[in-house]
Amino acid sequence: MAGRRLFGNLRRLASGRWQARYPGPDGLPRVGPHPFERKRDAELFLADVYAQMARGDWIDPDAGKISLGEFGKTGPAERTGLSPTTVERYESAFRLQILPGLGDVALADISPAVIRRWHASLLDGGTGWPSAAKAYRLVRAMMNTAVDDGLIRRNPCRIKGAGDDRSPERPTLTVTEITAVLAKTDPRYRVLVLLAAFTTLRLGELAALRRRDLDLDHGWITVRRGQVELKTGELVVKGPKSDAGKRRVAVPSDLLPVLRSHVSAFAEPGPGGRVFVGPQGGYIRRQNFRRIWVKACTAAGISGVHFHDLRHTGNTLAAASGANLRELMERMGHSSTRAAVIYLHAANDRDRVIADAMNTHIAATITPDGDES
Repeated sequence: MAGRRLFGNLRRLASGRWQARYPGPDGLPRVGPHPFERKRDAELFLADVYAQMARGDWIDPDAGKISLGEFGKTGPAERTGLSPTTVERYESAFRLQILPGLGDVALADISPAVIRRWHASLLDGGTGWPSAAKAYRLVRAMMNTAVDDGLIRRNPCRIKGAGDDRSPERPTLTVTEITAVLAKTDPRYRVLVLLAAFTTLRLGELAALRRRDLDLDHGWITVRRGQVELKTGELVVKGPKSDAGKRRVAVPSDLLPVLRSHVSAFAEPGPGGRVFVGPQGGYIRRQNFRRIWVKACTAAGISGVHFHDLRHTGNTLAAASGANLRELMERMGHSSTRAAVIYLHAANDRDRVIADAMNTHIAATITPDGDES
């Protein structure tokens, strides 16, 4: 005669299949995920549950019933230290790419196959790879949190390379093209273009520059902060998101005369005065300046080039001037590898050599008297 079962119990249903029932650690009764065809299968299920509880890694099957949409709503609120722009990107990807395909699916029901179908549907539906990769990274992070919270056992996001950035390579401008654009650019913004091309500063970093950030005697710019524009139109000035972003960049010596002239003619007064100001004293805004940039490019017969492409241009010119990878990453404030942070302060002297070597590229854009062509 078989002994009495030590954990859980089995019940034969009218269909002939077997139902497994067992008490959870909280004492409340639980039912197996489905009826089992064979009694032996139901017994093995109970034995596995008992072993999980003994090891302390049992997952409550009811915990994963919350939908990804509900679970994701608390994401930004529970994560501290996020910048306003990061929160905006999180909410945009969540609303546009994640909720439509996965929002109503319970966490426990999101399998690797579900993730593969969702990811494929994004790409097939016309979502660009960068947006799809961003959404995938966000889902993967959310599922990692669900694992940490004990809601699911394993992260189902296992598509190799799905979170990798594969942004198409942007074009670079030739020195001749930079000269042509400068000729069509309002004098107020010509130095902004020159610094973007030959120091690789971002537009937000340039817009946030103050007079105190410029060493006009020795030719250095110290990047301490950047300006970002939220979708609401609010401007936020904040420090770089990584240590590598806070840096000192050498200005090619041939640029110093025009930089001094610009500061004298257009910058706000005082150490805290903004270096770049709009005609009416306003802030340099991305959308407003984009119109100025496109107008100048169009007048110069150049199309399809973003202002940010000047940064890529400057990086290419610096490489042509002899900079190695470590020096390039430091000059750009790049933090995608550990080397950029480790060697952040190691190349200042070499950075001066790089900047001066770029004078050969700048000579064609500036007349001997110090004015832009």
